Amino acid sequence: MSAAHYAIFVDLENCGAKVATLNTIIEKVKIRGDILLGKVYGYTDQYADLKEVLLSNTFNVVPSLRFGRNQKNNLDIQLVIDALDVAYKNELIDSFCIVSGDSDYTPLVGKLKSMGKFVLGISRSEAASGIFINACNEFQFLESVTHTKAPSPKKSGMDDSLTDTEVNKLIQTILEERVDDGEILASELKNVLLRLRPEFNEKALGYSSFSKMLAGLEQRFATFSVTSDSYNVIIRLLHEDSAARHITKDNYVEAFSAQLNAYKESGFDRVNPSLLKAAIQNQYPNYTERVVGFKRFSDLLRSLEKAGLLEIEMDEQRSMLIKIMEN
Repeated sequence: MSAAHYAIFVDLENCGAKVATLNTIIEKVKIRGDILLGKVYGYTDQYADLKEVLLSNTFNVVPSLRFGRNQKNNLDIQLVIDALDVAYKNELIDSFCIVSGDSDYTPLVGKLKSMGKFVLGISRSEAASGIFINACNEFQFLESVTHTKAPSPKKSGMDDSLTDTEVNKLIQTILEERVDDGEILASELKNVLLRLRPEFNEKALGYSSFSKMLAGLEQRFATFSVTSDSYNVIIRLLHEDSAARHITKDNYVEAFSAQLNAYKESGFDRVNPSLLKAAIQNQYPNYTERVVGFKRFSDLLRSLEKAGLLEIEMDEQRSMLIKIMEN
């Protein structure tokens, strides 16, 4: 299977400009293909923490030079110009990732798609336009991308070798991204691992071959299965048995508080309520509003609002947003 070739264009203001967030965005794209070009917009000295991740991924930077009232519009226009320039001139790039939810980018998405390019959109739910979401070939909310911590690259000067625990976690992350089937060929898996962590080497983990490493990790961690037919070795995700994880009237406040804190720690002050509900459903398969004593999700949110965990707000389109309170 040939990998897609991506160009990434990141609106730093939209993504929150946190190292963990940017690392996770890059990881999500690398799972899908090779990153041939990356560019961030709106860089200032306040984002100095991003230098290492930007340099190690060979990203170019467009600085934010404050002048007049139209600085944000200038950067938006520059992103569009750069994306179209790449689309016309670089035949190797067949996929684009735009990290912004601004509806102003919808014509750009349409043009890229008309040229046969695949467009992945990523944005905070607070700033995501429904028009932009629907225009993309694929769209992910940043809250869903970053609410669980991804393994972070080693800092310079540290031992570059990966542990078997870290490799197992990477394989689990890759399989979780395979939404349709949760499986991958061993040959493709190794290519993805090398895109994510160029320092990966199964021999450094004490295995003489990649297949023996897979067998060893399968036996030790039991997070995936390895099967083979006459031609292929296939790795499949084993879903965690969550039968013991039940949400009830007694623990629902604690469960929602933990999820809201996870969003807050990832740099999100506001989230779409549908994302919060989906995250709870993923963690607690038995969840329904009635299980925790409510008829509607909006009633549950009002209960959490009274508990001081959140505030219910409306955006300009009269869509509900959740403001996460400090607790």
